[in-house]
Amino acid sequence: MSTQKSTNLTIEEAQKVLKNFSCLETNTVTSAEKALIREALLLITSCSDYQILGICADTTAQGLLALKTYAAALGYEAKLDLTPVAGSVYIKFNPQTGLCYLDSYSGKHRGVLVSCQSSQYDSINEMYGHLPIDLFEPSE
Repeated sequence: MSTQKSTNLTIEEAQKVLKNFSCLETNTVTSAEKALIREALLLITSCSDYQILGICADTTAQGLLALKTYAAALGYEAKLDLTPVAGSVYIKFNPQTGLCYLDSYSGKHRGVLVSCQSSQYDSINEMYGHLPIDLFEPSE
């Protein structure tokens, strides 16, 4: 489980921020919006036992960078020695089982799906995304 950061958001407000990204094909956001999304995601993930990541990217390199930065932000170390493929990719990472794979992807969506998993019924058990692929990349 990730560590909860100090936040001014309630869980309900954080969920509302993240649900705005449900099934969007593109998710271009400002740096201020990214900060709010990061805050919301870190709060929500701190309320679940673990998270599964699904990444839809234009290239293997872009997907692996998203995997690395999201995993680190959520307190995981992901396997990054996946065999590259040409074109757009889908990467799935389950830190609970260690499963991490990359495959070609022909869909239109781009971004990161974060599936929150909890053993308790009344805890967070929801999927959010497609969140911005570069959400946790350092600002330039």
